Amino acid sequence: MPASPLLQSQVPGYPCRRGKVRDVYDLGNRLVIVATDRISAFDWVLPTGIPDKGRVLTMLSLFWFDFLGIPNHLLSTDLQDMGPEFAARADLLAGRTMLVRKAKVVPIECVVRGYLAGSGWKEYQTSRSVCGIPLPAGLQQSQILPEPIFTPATKEESGHDQNISFERMAQMVGLALATQLREHSLDVYRRALEHARSRCLILADTKFEWGEQAEGPQILIDEVLTPDSSRFWPMDGYRPGISPPSFDKQYVRDWLETTGWDKNSPPPELPPEVVARTRGKYLEAYQRLTGNTL
Repeated sequence: MPASPLLQSQVPGYPCRRGKVRDVYDLGNRLVIVATDRISAFDWVLPTGIPDKGRVLTMLSLFWFDFLGIPNHLLSTDLQDMGPEFAARADLLAGRTMLVRKAKVVPIECVVRGYLAGSGWKEYQTSRSVCGIPLPAGLQQSQILPEPIFTPATKEESGHDQNISFERMAQMVGLALATQLREHSLDVYRRALEHARSRCLILADTKFEWGEQAEGPQILIDEVLTPDSSRFWPMDGYRPGISPPSFDKQYVRDWLETTGWDKNSPPPELPPEVVARTRGKYLEAYQRLTGNTL
């Protein structure tokens, strides 16, 4: 039996900012990021958690940081390095907690798409383009694109992130930085795509967050290439023209759509079978991408 889900961490003595999934503690010149087992859908945090989800997100990010070998914000996963208050809660925090360097967050979601899905597919149907990038006529849902495209989005505090053009991104952060982040994001996506293919998975799209340091290169921050930030499909379930099964919370979204929930009031509890199947999806993604079990 899995342990009960961790819906909220409690570490006294430090300012804490809680996002949809992560609890972020401010240690002055460093941060501690705790990935909880919260799950969100349709811009709501659901009342039911998914056991081990936070561990999957953290351990997958650690795998990719090591695999990619590019500058990132990770300093340590040793709770002793974070202080006695964190170490005293090892039973709850181990495997889901990172000590990271602070960085100036670039206020753009750096999205890369190799396949036509999600909001990209919706936009293509009306304009035959995505974020101002024209695409060939006649593409089908989930079809592979001629080449991966960089489709930035604004980071919204509430509600959905909004797709923008590269030109708009350049106006917001400067052409030089926008160009660098486009190149970095496309490079990381292509490398991750090849690894996923070697594991019989398709990395349809993903989003990265980058941070700027006072000195040195831009660094990858937050999570990277997880089921929460990426769309992974099994190769054996893929064909153009349909939305393939994915290793993420799509099963939760699909179930919520059957409940009659209006998406404007507090969402319902998830039944045990939905929790179990969703947990299984996250664990399978970790196992297939890393070759390890959690």
